[in-house]
Amino acid sequence: MPINILMPALSPTMEKGNLAKWLKKEGETIKAGDVIAEIETDKATMEVEAADEGVLAKIVVPEGTADVPVNQLIAVLAGEGEDVTTAAAQAGRSAPPAPPSTASNKAPAAEVSPSASSGNGHEVSTQQATAAPQPALEAAAPSVARTNGHGTQRVFSSPLARRLAKEAGVDIGRVQGSGPHGRVIARDIEAARAGRGLRAPAAEPAAVPSPPRAARPPTEDKIRALFAEGSYEVVPHDNMRKIIAQRMVEATSTIPHFYLTLDCNLDKLLAAREEINASAPRDGEGKPAYKLSVNDFVVKALALALQKIPDANVTWTEGALLKHRHSDVGVAVAIPAGLITPVVRQAETKSLSVISREMKDFAARARVRRLKPEEYTGGTTAVSNLGMYGIKQFTAVINPPHATILAVGAGEARALVKNGAVSVATQMTVTLSCDHRAVDGALGAELISAFKSLIEQPVMMLA
Repeated sequence: MPINILMPALSPTMEKGNLAKWLKKEGETIKAGDVIAEIETDKATMEVEAADEGVLAKIVVPEGTADVPVNQLIAVLAGEGEDVTTAAAQAGRSAPPAPPSTASNKAPAAEVSPSASSGNGHEVSTQQATAAPQPALEAAAPSVARTNGHGTQRVFSSPLARRLAKEAGVDIGRVQGSGPHGRVIARDIEAARAGRGLRAPAAEPAAVPSPPRAARPPTEDKIRALFAEGSYEVVPHDNMRKIIAQRMVEATSTIPHFYLTLDCNLDKLLAAREEINASAPRDGEGKPAYKLSVNDFVVKALALALQKIPDANVTWTEGALLKHRHSDVGVAVAIPAGLITPVVRQAETKSLSVISREMKDFAARARVRRLKPEEYTGGTTAVSNLGMYGIKQFTAVINPPHATILAVGAGEARALVKNGAVSVATQMTVTLSCDHRAVDGALGAELISAFKSLIEQPVMMLA
C-alpha cells in the first residue's frame, strides 16, 4: 500500500498551512529523516521530515499552494518494492474524506475514519468502517401528540379511542392508558368522561427571554461598497493575520480585562545598565559579549515580581486555577504581517545577559519565521513594549492562556515632585492588563507594585 503524506499540524493553533516549497521531486528516493518540504504555519516556516523510506511517487499539492487544511493529502510515497506508477495512480484513495455535509440526514454507505498521523505528518493507518445499520422502524401505532409543556410526547391510542375522545371533548393527552404498553383504548375514554384516570394539566413553563443576538460585522461586500472602485488595493489575509484576528476577538470577548497604570523612575536602572554594558567582556574585535536593553530589565523584573506575588502567576481554566511554579515571560516581537510572542522560560532564574542573548536570538529567528512552536506557545504572562516608537502609554490585550500582560511605554524626562520640591527624572509608564477571573484588583496592584520596586531598585535583580 502507498504511504499517504498529510499536511501536518505543526503548531497548536494551526488549522491550515501554506505549502511553501517541495525539497524533493517526484521519483526521488527518500530516507527517514530527510527534509521533504517547507510549510508556512500561522507563526513560522517549518521543515517537514519524512518518517518512512520510499520513493516520492506523486506530489498532490504543488508548492505555493495556500490554505491547505491540516490532514489533507499532500503527497504519496511508494514503499519498498512497490511500483511507483501504481502508487501514484492510487493517490488519495485511502485519504481521509471531507466531513459529511449536515444538510442531509441520509447515512452514508460507509465512512472512512480520520487517519492516525505521526508528528511528522505521514499517515500510519487508515481504516474503513461500515456504517452502522439503521434501526428497524418500530411498528406504526395509531397515536396523537401529547404536549407536556416541555416538548411533544407521543401518545399511543386506538382509532376508536381517538374518535370517542373527540366526540366527548376529552384531551386524550391527559388520559391514562390501560391498554398494552400504556395505549389509550375505548374504556379509558369512558373513564375519563366520568372524571377518572386523568392526568393533571402540565404547567406551562415561564417564558425565558431570548439572549440578545450578537452583533454581526458588516459583510465584505457592504464594506467595499463604501469606497470607490479602484481607490484601494486588496491585500488578502495570510494565516498569521487570520489567527491574530481570531485570538484577539476571542480574548476581548471572553476575558474580562481591567487595567492598572503607574509610573516607574528609571534613573537608577539606566545608570546600572550603562555600568553593566561598559563592563561586558569583549572579543578580539572589541565586540561586547552582550548589550543589555531596558526591556531585558523589564522581563527580569516582571518574572521576579510574579515570584514575589505567586497568586498572580496563574492561568484560568473552567475547572481550576493553574498556579505556576516558574515565571515564563512572553515578549511580543513585531514581524512582517503581524507579531509573535516568544517565551523566556524560567526567566526568574536567568541573568540579565542570558535574557538579552535569548531575546536577540528569538527576534532574529522570528523575523524569518524560524521559531519552533515550543518557543512561542504557553507562558504565564507577557510584555508588550512600544517605548521604542515613542509611545507614552497604552493598554495591551491579554494573550490566552495568560492572566496578565504588561504594556510598557517610553522612558522620558518628566517633572517629578518629591518632598515638596520639583526635580526632573526619567519616568516610564506601564499598564498591567489583568484577567479579572483569575487576578483581582488588589492582587494586580500588588504585582505591579512589586514590579515597580524592582525597576526602581535594580540592584535587587542582581542579587
